Amino acid sequence: MGQTRISTVHAVETLDLLEATYTGAHCALVHDNPWQLLVATILSAQCTDKRVNQVTPELFRRYPDPQSMATANQTEIESLVRSTGFFRNKSKNLIGCAMELVRCHDSNVPEKMSTLVSLPGVGRKTANVILGNAFGIPGMVVDTHVGRIARRLGWTKAKDAEKIERDLCALLPAERWTQAAHVLIFHGRQCCQAQTAWCSACSVIGRCPQIGVGRQK
Repeated sequence: MGQTRISTVHAVETLDLLEATYTGAHCALVHDNPWQLLVATILSAQCTDKRVNQVTPELFRRYPDPQSMATANQTEIESLVRSTGFFRNKSKNLIGCAMELVRCHDSNVPEKMSTLVSLPGVGRKTANVILGNAFGIPGMVVDTHVGRIARRLGWTKAKDAEKIERDLCALLPAERWTQAAHVLIFHGRQCCQAQTAWCSACSVIGRCPQIGVGRQK
């Protein structure tokens, strides 16, 4: 485990301040149902949410459910998602995922971590996005922003995403997990960036040990 000696009380107080700063923090992937969120999250790997949101309207129009995606031609999917990068692998996973949902889950997106991660193209990060944002089940999403901010705040020492997830879940109350990830992602994008941390504008600078911070402004 990579957890530090930061207390839950201290971490929650810091999280409170960040939530007050980023009151609009939310899942940026546009979706209307669990299926759409699953598709969008698979496409978001190594791609910006903005780009995914440009691609998905037409994709959802043509393939509104797992049944339609399960019988899709991979070349056609590739042409629609090409701009998201790694389009061949993503297209293969989308079709494989849809086939699995149709075959084993009555075309419904499952609400269990162990079942979600058994689907093609779905890891713990994607599964936690689905659980937290589609079903309201606590899920701690760990992307590069969450990992970086958690280390800088002293909430973890780990670099492995699964270890970071365990540390944050042990540190923060379960009912805060989903929103905590949104807030940390917003903070990482807007203030505590990878190359330059805007510490002078940070709402939690007085509570942050700035572990691993290089350049700052």
